[in-house]
Amino acid sequence: MRRREFITLFTVSAAAWPLRASAQNPERMRRIGVLSNLAADDPEAQARNAAFLQALAQLGWTDGRSVRIDFRWGAADAERNRRHASELVALAPDVILVTGSPALEPLQRATRNIPIVFLQVTDPVGAGLVASLAHPGGNITGFTNYDYGMTAKWVELLKEIAPRVTRALVPRDINATGIGQFAAIAAVGPLLGLELRPADVRDIGELERAIAEFAQGSKGDRGLIVPGSGWIIVHRQQIVALAARHRLPAVYPLRFFVADGGLIAYGADTIDPYRRAAGYVDRILKGENPADLPVQAPTKYELVINLKTAKALGLEIPTSLLARADEVID
Repeated sequence: MRRREFITLFTVSAAAWPLRASAQNPERMRRIGVLSNLAADDPEAQARNAAFLQALAQLGWTDGRSVRIDFRWGAADAERNRRHASELVALAPDVILVTGSPALEPLQRATRNIPIVFLQVTDPVGAGLVASLAHPGGNITGFTNYDYGMTAKWVELLKEIAPRVTRALVPRDINATGIGQFAAIAAVGPLLGLELRPADVRDIGELERAIAEFAQGSKGDRGLIVPGSGWIIVHRQQIVALAARHRLPAVYPLRFFVADGGLIAYGADTIDPYRRAAGYVDRILKGENPADLPVQAPTKYELVINLKTAKALGLEIPTSLLARADEVID
């Protein structure tokens, strides 16, 4: 072979090396979208996010290395959730993690193809988000935060911690869909001698007026049962403050209400599902179909009591109730 022919052959072969090397590296930077109905600076949102990222890293997915994660925060604002849903879908991620029905619903309208894993959704079947819990179908699956047995527990706890209460106000977020919480509460209340009054609210001003009107003339016989919704969670500090101002014993759906000064809460652990959700995201990134991943119910529940708030309301917590508590905040 003449020298000129050898150089030409070598040059052509060398030029082909990068193409072959690229073809032999099928791994690409995967992309995850995250849309939360909470605000970015909410301590609860930060704790949930940390749990998800830690579990994801343990499965081999590290932000900025093996995966790119795009975060958006809705802060219980419907227009912001719609805008962020559109933005994330336009980025064409491999999977989207979403917190709360107000954030999930615009995502469902924006895409029927991108896999979605939801958390903190109360009634995904009733809201028409999945076909069934066992076989969700479509592109959506996830983790619920509620079962209807919890509502009976809220009524029981209010009567146990404040026996004099005979009337309870139940605020209802009118923007929440697929939620039958009040119906479940109303089925139990009369059995325990509790008259229930619903209050449909759309903003904190309406809630403030409803609570103030309800509390007028109270002689320690009135209280609150606060069901869960994205809007109520975002405004939890104002709701806790309103209960304290009007001296109303209140039962809340989640631990962090009590950490913010609420009296008592019973509900699902809000952090553990984010670790479990990382497993679903991992399986989807590896090729599994969300339609084949069943919607999972809560596995951990917490009973939390705030002794300082009980003292401020003049309530003496029964020893039996303290013994059952998972956490007592003093």
